[in-house]
Amino acid sequence: MSHSLSQPARRTASSRHGLFAAVCLAALALAGCQSRGGGIGDITGSIGQAPTQPRSQAEWASESSKWGKRYEANQKDRNAAFYYARALRAQRQHAQALAILQNAVLTFGDDKEMLGAYGRSLADNGRLKEADEVLGRAHSPERPDWRILSAQGTVADQLGEHPRAQQLYETALKLAPGEPTIMSNLGLSLALSRHLPEAERVLREAASSNRSDARVRQNLVLVLGLQGRFTEAEELARQDQSPAEAAATVAYLKRSVSQPNSWDMLKSGGRNKPAPAKQAAPLQQGASQG
Repeated sequence: MSHSLSQPARRTASSRHGLFAAVCLAALALAGCQSRGGGIGDITGSIGQAPTQPRSQAEWASESSKWGKRYEANQKDRNAAFYYARALRAQRQHAQALAILQNAVLTFGDDKEMLGAYGRSLADNGRLKEADEVLGRAHSPERPDWRILSAQGTVADQLGEHPRAQQLYETALKLAPGEPTIMSNLGLSLALSRHLPEAERVLREAASSNRSDARVRQNLVLVLGLQGRFTEAEELARQDQSPAEAAATVAYLKRSVSQPNSWDMLKSGGRNKPAPAKQAAPLQQGASQG
């Protein structure tokens, strides 16, 4: 990707690749995500009276410190492991979160919520086949979980299995009709399948929900850009970015879609994470919210 580029040139190349990665996987990285932390899907659900999920990085750091101390005191403490790993994932400390969850599932192997968190963490770390298998065990046909289904969809999309991913999202929508995070993931999956008008329709419906957020709009900006509708894309981007940032985002999209490998870039996923200007809080969906 970089050959023998200078440092500034490497940064520019990475930035060009990064917007597609960051914007196109905004939903996939959240898996229908309600978590504002980042990573594949969120770690939702609770045991007892779980605290509301923090939003800012400072709040996540505080959560990490609190639950980390409790976990160090007793690594068999189920909630300590679960919420400490959640805070670590939100801060993109994916390897450390995975180590904690890997250990936790040895003790709490029948805990569906823990399995769901473990599956998302595996996906965060690029272990997609393992993530797919674990997420499949994180709920049952008798008690399906739309968040897990959405997380499974994001993993299937990253494996290039877009028809299966779309089936998973459609099943999740039967359990949670109109859920914008699922619809955002579905819209992005349709875009990855090059069904752009349908992707736009789904994303517009998701964006119209009063429960949607900037990440849904970011995906719609991408789909508009892929269709060459840059004026509309820039107007929408301005809802969450300054005029200068929105213009830079759209200028990047123009350059990217003119490249012969633009669809390969779209499908490459979030391996290069640099984001343009000031992004809204990162999506898992997941998430997998879900």
